[in-house]
Amino acid sequence: MGVDKLNGMKRTHYCGEVTTADIGSEIVVCGWVQKRRDLGTLLFIDLRDRTGIVQLAFSDKTEKSVFEKALSVRAEFVVMAKGAVKQRESVNAELKTGEVEIIVEEFKILAKAETPPFEIVENSGVKEELRLKYRYLDLRRPDMTEALVTRHKIVKAARDYYDRNGFLEIETPVLIKSTPEGARDYLVPSRVHPGAFFALPQSPQLYKQMLMLSGFDRYMQIARCFRDEDLRADRQPEFTQIDLEMSFVEPDDVMAVNEGFMKYVFANVLGVDIETPFVRMPYREAMEKYGSDKPDTRFGLQLTDLSDLLAETGFKVFAGALAGGGSVRAINVKGAAKTLTRKEIDKLTEFVKTYRAKGLAFTRLTEEAASSSYEKFLSESERQAVRERLGAQTGDVLLLVADSKNSVVFDALGALRCELAKRLDLIPEGSFQLLWVTEFPLFEYDEEAGRYVAKHHPFTCPFDEDIPLLETAPEKVRAKAYDMVLNGCEVGGGSIRINDIELQRKMFKALGFSEEQAAAQFGFLMEAFQYGAPPHGGLAFGLDRLVMLMMGKDSIRDVIAFPKVQNASELMTNCPAEVDVQQLRDLCIQLDLPQA
Repeated sequence: MGVDKLNGMKRTHYCGEVTTADIGSEIVVCGWVQKRRDLGTLLFIDLRDRTGIVQLAFSDKTEKSVFEKALSVRAEFVVMAKGAVKQRESVNAELKTGEVEIIVEEFKILAKAETPPFEIVENSGVKEELRLKYRYLDLRRPDMTEALVTRHKIVKAARDYYDRNGFLEIETPVLIKSTPEGARDYLVPSRVHPGAFFALPQSPQLYKQMLMLSGFDRYMQIARCFRDEDLRADRQPEFTQIDLEMSFVEPDDVMAVNEGFMKYVFANVLGVDIETPFVRMPYREAMEKYGSDKPDTRFGLQLTDLSDLLAETGFKVFAGALAGGGSVRAINVKGAAKTLTRKEIDKLTEFVKTYRAKGLAFTRLTEEAASSSYEKFLSESERQAVRERLGAQTGDVLLLVADSKNSVVFDALGALRCELAKRLDLIPEGSFQLLWVTEFPLFEYDEEAGRYVAKHHPFTCPFDEDIPLLETAPEKVRAKAYDMVLNGCEVGGGSIRINDIELQRKMFKALGFSEEQAAAQFGFLMEAFQYGAPPHGGLAFGLDRLVMLMMGKDSIRDVIAFPKVQNASELMTNCPAEVDVQQLRDLCIQLDLPQA
């Protein structure tokens, strides 16, 4: 059996787009064989392309050579069929094309196929490693196809929306200068300049600021970005941003135009109406209520501070945390006493320990009695005060974390409330909650480096009234920064940038840069500021994460065509890989590999 040529036959319809309006018409379809059903004198083939499946029908009236050729195909053969569209006798309500079939007159086998390592079906239970090794097969599955189609629609919506709002799409370089204050750069050696390296951009940040200085007051780009960092479910070494920058703006202007984008993209891609304007929540409120700077507000389980009630407690665990400058905070899980058994609470204790918490104190208020890991160490007045503040009632479970570092308390309880929401099924399906987190700290203290580092990046503008604190109390300085949060995930972040050269120098000084270091790394930026820099600010959306959340996926790997795995390798092509020795010589590179 050979492989047929097209011989002038051309596709007229996609498989999933054949409808009852085509009944009586002669059409040509092509695609992959999903399955074949042999009923003796009747033969049916489900033919699949990226739009869906249509049924091909063969019978004893079909020309013998055509019937025999159809009988020889197996799953994933590539075929082309010509025939008349007919109303199906047995309607398949599960198929978009379930009311019609094609009575095949001509049939061509365009490519044969080996039996695939897994079935090409939606929601495959196959291990991800196997799917990624055979990604070209995995992408044939309907749910993966839908993901990439949706991604395309979101990108198109972005280009359309920002174009209508006066933005110019301008490309920025991929080979750039390596700069500090961020994740580790991917470096590219230069053959022409031995010993010198380009970096791949972690973002187009400096270049888009340069475009503002150049007079292009509204810029956007679908930008490829690269970061050499440890991966997790929502990170990849290479990723895509919907990147934008605006001149002569304040935070309200940037937030308004991007709220408009979210409303536009949800309406045009999902048919969902997003309410604007979004809630704005200061960073401090987000941390104190939700334990996170990207709070999920689709459910309750808010944090409550108990520190003042326990200021004089004799319980060493709580007293030690407070004496060290930390806090005692709690979550009341309403009506969960039957579900959160002691065994389940033990599991939650191990969970919070992964967030550096030393333990999880609890009180279970069952109908029979109350059981607690800490109440016996409290005075009666303390016990009553804690229950009263938490609004405790029979059936509730009170969960407490204490630590001398508030960051530990927030991280542990912030993660715990999200874990509880999943286990107790508290998250409404199909709900999209969007908000802004504002007034971030300008700096955060890096204990490993022993100095303050930029919370966002070194070009973020501080609140005007906080500028005097840059040298005296940097931890109190607030940034004109804003993050857009969708269902507990940051989907976009940005800020107003510094456009004053003296303020930028103060910022570098606060970050521990000497004048020489600042000049070496950012001299071109400082020089550009001398020629008139407009007030400007912007934002970047994580496209991969946005697609993931809009589609209800758990990982961005499910919305990227060819993603990397946890160790930053790609299973399909087995990269990264060793290169030829001559290539290294051309680059003046000699390897000094660590001993195994």
